[in-house]
Order: sequence, then C-alpha cells, then structure tokens
Amino acid sequence: MGKLFIVEPHESAHTDVITEGLQLANMLGKTPEIFAYCYEYFSGDPIIYEEVKQQLLQHKQQQLMERLQQLEAGDVPVHVVWCKYLYEHACEYAANEGFDLVVKGIHPSEHMLPTDWQLLRTTKVPVMLLTQNPLQRGNSVLMALDLDTDNLHKQQLNRQVLQHAKTLAAATRGKLHLAYILRVPRLIRDLEVLNIQQLVKNAYRRHQQLLTEIGLPKEQIHILSGEPDLCLYQLACRLKSDYLVMGARQRQGLMGWMLGNTAEQILQRSRSNVLVIPSSS
Repeated sequence: MGKLFIVEPHESAHTDVITEGLQLANMLGKTPEIFAYCYEYFSGDPIIYEEVKQQLLQHKQQQLMERLQQLEAGDVPVHVVWCKYLYEHACEYAANEGFDLVVKGIHPSEHMLPTDWQLLRTTKVPVMLLTQNPLQRGNSVLMALDLDTDNLHKQQLNRQVLQHAKTLAAATRGKLHLAYILRVPRLIRDLEVLNIQQLVKNAYRRHQQLLTEIGLPKEQIHILSGEPDLCLYQLACRLKSDYLVMGARQRQGLMGWMLGNTAEQILQRSRSNVLVIPSSS
C-alpha cells in the first residue's frame, strides 16, 4: 500500500479536493495524508510575528480536523506547513517520504509561472490535478502515448504512462482509451500538401504490433493529426473522460520555464482530471 499526498485547496477553489482525494485513495488502495499551506508576510516585532504565525497554523489545523470529522475521516493525518512556495515543500517532501501520488486542484492563473506549472517542472512523483470544470462523466480514462519516438527515455515514459493508466482504469472501473497525436501544424493541414488520412492509416499500420501488445479494442485506439493539446482536449471531451494520463519531460533552466510542454498547455483548458507522470531524464 502506497501513500497519497492531498493538497488542501485554495479558499477560492471550486473543487472539493479533500473529498475527491480521499475517494481516490480508497479506490487506489493508498493511505491519504492532508497537507495545508500557510504563509503571510508582515514586518514588525519578530516575537509578535511568531505568535501570529502559530495562531494561523493552529486555526488552519482546527479547520481541517473539523472538515475531516464531517467526512468521517478523522484518523487521516493532517500537516499544516508554513511555506511561501507550495511546490518547493510538496515536491521535496513527497519524494523523500515515499508518496506515490500528489493530488491537487488545478489553480487557474493568468501569470506566466502559476503554481501548477512549477509543480510539474520539479516533481519526481506523479501529480493528479483535479479540474474545476468537470465534464458530464463518461467513466473513461484516456492516456496519451508517443508511439513514434525512438528516444529511450521517452519510450520508458510511455511504459510508465501505460502502467499508471491501466491501474487508474482498473481502480475506477473506467474504459481505457489510447491516444496518439501526429503533430501536423495547422498551416500544413490548411494547405493540404499532405494526405492526412493516409498519414493516420500509415501510423496504424506502423504500430500494429505494439497496439496488439497493449491489447485494447480498435474502437479504444485513437490516432489523430494536429496540435497535441487541442486534439487531446477535444478527444477527452468527446469521450467524456474522467481522467487524462500523460507524461511530461521536465525542462530545466530559463528556456524550460519559458517554453512549456503539452501537459501544461492541456491544463489551461482541460475538463478532465489530469494525471501527469514526470520524467526528468
């Protein structure tokens, strides 16, 4: 049995992360723990600062304990952490303390570097981000694989995504779907310089052996062409997917912070819960 790290939602959040996190822990057979983050900056007497800090921490602790009592989950451990940057503590603690999964509500932001992006860039533990605008549930799990890659690290990430998606589908009793997106820029599609239908047929033929090994029915395999973030969003909506499982290669340095990746682009519009499997290789 593993451990599940649940991040208490922000006061303005519309998602009941604690309830959903506890349900997910129960389905996956994991032990849940709740983490809440507090931080306020103010200048003045350090003794008064410390007193106020302790009062805020105690107030938050009491709030969470009362909430868990209402959910008949009073035995779930609660941790209240004084920390300015949530992702710094969550990533380090989850990795060092043997957690298998971090569950957090998606935090909408117009800023360049929102908390969720920072979390995905640094986590070594899979992260489940719960949508604030869920679809009418269709009881399905959609996984995104890069079938054409010859990069060994990406192939390993594919296997990890497949494993996590199968586990999630079994735990939630959802129908598992596979998506592979042939990246074809819109300009090329609009100019009709390529036979898109033939590209898709060739992809099915090229990966027939791998698809057979995965063992999904043909109607649960989707090879599409276009921009990955938009195609995955549209497919997840069509399937009414409860969960979208995908890998994320974590870039480092300034360009990493600026460029983003498909997982981050998905978060801006997703109406499915998104399980991101990290790979820092």
